[in-house]
Amino acid sequence: MSEMFRITLPDGSVREVAPGTTPADIAAAIGPGLAKAAIAARVDGELRDIGRPLDGDSALALVTARDEADALELARHDFAHVLAEAVQALFPGTQITFGPATEDGFYYDVMAPASRDPFSMDDLPAIEEKMREIIRADKPLRREVWSRQALIDRWTAEGESFKAEWAKELPEGEELTVYWSGDDWLDMCRGPHLASTGKLDPQAFKLMRVAGAYWRGDQKNAQLTRIYGTGWLNKKQLDAHLHKLEEAAKRDHRKLGAEMDLFHLQQEAHGSVFWHPKGYMIWRELEAYMRRAIDGAGYREVKTPQVMDARQWEQSGHWGKYRENMFVIPDEVPNVDDDGPIVSNDADWMALKPMNCPAHVLIFRQGIKSYRDLPLRFYENGCCHRNEPHGALHGLMRVRQFTQDDAHIFCREDQIVDEVKAFCALADRVYKDFGFTYSIKLALRPEKRFGTEEMWDKAENELRDAVAAAGLNTPDYGWEELPGEGAFYAPKLEWHLTDAIGRTWQVGTIQSDRVLPDRLDASYIGEDGERHRPVMLHRAIFGSYERFIGILIEHFAGRLPAWLAPTQAVVATIVSDADDYAKDAVARLKAAGIRAESDLRNEKINYKVREHSLAKVPHLLVVGKREAEEGTVAIRTLGVEGQRVIPLAEAIAWLKGEATPPDLQG
Repeated sequence: MSEMFRITLPDGSVREVAPGTTPADIAAAIGPGLAKAAIAARVDGELRDIGRPLDGDSALALVTARDEADALELARHDFAHVLAEAVQALFPGTQITFGPATEDGFYYDVMAPASRDPFSMDDLPAIEEKMREIIRADKPLRREVWSRQALIDRWTAEGESFKAEWAKELPEGEELTVYWSGDDWLDMCRGPHLASTGKLDPQAFKLMRVAGAYWRGDQKNAQLTRIYGTGWLNKKQLDAHLHKLEEAAKRDHRKLGAEMDLFHLQQEAHGSVFWHPKGYMIWRELEAYMRRAIDGAGYREVKTPQVMDARQWEQSGHWGKYRENMFVIPDEVPNVDDDGPIVSNDADWMALKPMNCPAHVLIFRQGIKSYRDLPLRFYENGCCHRNEPHGALHGLMRVRQFTQDDAHIFCREDQIVDEVKAFCALADRVYKDFGFTYSIKLALRPEKRFGTEEMWDKAENELRDAVAAAGLNTPDYGWEELPGEGAFYAPKLEWHLTDAIGRTWQVGTIQSDRVLPDRLDASYIGEDGERHRPVMLHRAIFGSYERFIGILIEHFAGRLPAWLAPTQAVVATIVSDADDYAKDAVARLKAAGIRAESDLRNEKINYKVREHSLAKVPHLLVVGKREAEEGTVAIRTLGVEGQRVIPLAEAIAWLKGEATPPDLQG
């Protein structure tokens, strides 16, 4: 009799099973309800097919739809395979490449047959219907192990040149698997998958768009068509996601930025923003707000050069890590008649700074610092440049030129926890002033990093201790540790904001760094009279002004709080007889510090109301002959039904309160 396998379940119980037993068999032995609900298994932590035989003693956890993260990953992986099968069934001769699951869906890269044009949006309805047909057919998804040569032969015979090319590069000794959909279609895949296509909900997916893609991401290779879809566990989840997308489209900061006349982007300055007066007014208000915050927290504002010698970046370690994303220029431009190369080595290069930290170390190094001088908190609204690919640029969210609300705290070892705790309190106040909730994550050491293990142990534990001291390492704040996601020089705390429609944005950060002070030779004189390295805390709250403004526009759907609105009030006339009164009202509003304008155009008031609503002006003060005679205004507030008529002096006092930044309110 074959030796039995010992399978340990999550409750600690152990079952002895014969070789060949599958997780599905164990689920059925436990009970019919679990047998029906189980869709996959975790074997010693590895996600596997429910029907894959166990291969030894192991810990087993059965996965059901309640394990949403695993269930969604499986479903989206299966939707991608069903998409590829549907495309090949409808359009024989189509070549398939790869199709992974993504954050909220899936895609597959395919090449259309030579006999037709590349796939387009017009093809999606037919592909969707074919996918539903495959799902309803409830075709078993069956795993097989193949040899490398068998894979190559199969793909070559079927004209799948991309798959054949990939198979030829696979290691000969590696276990290679394919998955059959029924008996007539297969794909090369590591898995895992659901038991059959029928485990998918045919109403829980939607194909969204097509785009161009290159084989293996290389522009020198063949161009493919990438078909994107979104996939969920049920129709309710799909509908909620599509609703969120509709809301996101309405809130798109690029669309609202044009409607509100805030900024524009154009090809003459790829990745840089042209701020219009109204948009830059938002920037100025944010800058003033942040200056008040950092002045009150004991920071000293500095300004550093835009261009620095490549040797400085090489010494800091950024040259080796970020060189391809840096804008570099020759240290000295030769005359047109000069022969030879413009530069000969790295020493001949200068670079636009992609970050501010090395420059702040150079300020710290000016003059001798004592332990009594610490902590030193240097702050800079620092303009940085990073050479992002054109395809990665996205409105204000991903740009090449950006300004950080950047600061670096140079402190002693015994000051780290208190400094990080103080920063947590500062960030909390700022985010609450803007109406955000947030979660906090700790990004831990990456595989490739500078510094010793002891340095990383200290830094990670100090951040843990500070968050615990601040009372933020709880489920209420979404506390989570993220292995491998720290910077190459330091672990970091990340603040993830949640906006009005449930999206999250990683914005603030604080990093505990012992590497850069060492590489750039920063030191202070300790109480013992010896030189010591300071710890450098890199921190930001907005992250960058550009991105934070984009997030604010989308969070508020353009209806910014009155204190941030470029125009806080418009006085609009109903008749020309009220023009002088409107001008006087605007003058009094401006004297009270309110950003006000008048609208004296010979247009109907409903037209004016619509236009200023589109521009997201918070308050419209409507005046006619009666209001002029009585010294009143009819106030219409954006997003509020109806209007109220009050004396002008009362309106000014009320608007002044509305227009006061939250940190200056009583």
